[in-house]
Amino acid sequence: MSMSVAAFSAPQLRQRLNLVLVLGASLALSVVLIAFRVFLTHKITLVFLLWNLFLALIPFGLSTLLGLAHGRLKARVLLPVGAVWLLFFPNAPYILTDLFHLEPRAGVPFWYDLALILSCAWNGLMLAYASLTDMQTLVMRRLGWWAGWGFAAVALLLNSFGTYLGRYLRFNSWDIVTNPLTLFYDILNRLVHPTAHLSTWGVTLLFGAFLLLGYATVRLMGRVGEAEPAPVG
Repeated sequence: MSMSVAAFSAPQLRQRLNLVLVLGASLALSVVLIAFRVFLTHKITLVFLLWNLFLALIPFGLSTLLGLAHGRLKARVLLPVGAVWLLFFPNAPYILTDLFHLEPRAGVPFWYDLALILSCAWNGLMLAYASLTDMQTLVMRRLGWWAGWGFAAVALLLNSFGTYLGRYLRFNSWDIVTNPLTLFYDILNRLVHPTAHLSTWGVTLLFGAFLLLGYATVRLMGRVGEAEPAPVG
């Protein structure tokens, strides 16, 4: 019995190319906004967003590679690459929380910084949704519709928990290797004593619900018109 999952078909490759082009243009806009801000102010106040955008690209790159792989190769790398994907996945929507850095600053109009941060946040969110769509499709093909949506919901909840760990406890994805004991202790402490860490679960559940509803909306919007009959004549 074959354990492979078909790689991207020709139409899917065209769709992937179009998606990459649109995301590339959107990312380029963010980079230009950041560069122009540095030119105006001679300060690197928001340049850290470039690093956050790079981290947001990692899960999208991993899911794209899985989509391009096929046959026995995909079967062998699906679990390890999927684990790495899940580890880096929170870096994409994490950029939404960079809105915390929005405040009036001398030398740049407030609306400019708002547009800049929103642009980066949008890119992070779209990269997250595009990447999750890839992974959900892989799960659906193997285990069915319900398993696919269950995977998406769990991934987004874990994502929200990871966003909390990153924003409030200042952990990074690589701390699972460089600082595993502290990371494990802080996670276990919140699991064992949930009432002592209500903000943890508030952020996780609220942010998770927001991301899940947004993801479902984007997926449904992408299918609007697909079932409409072709015009006659």
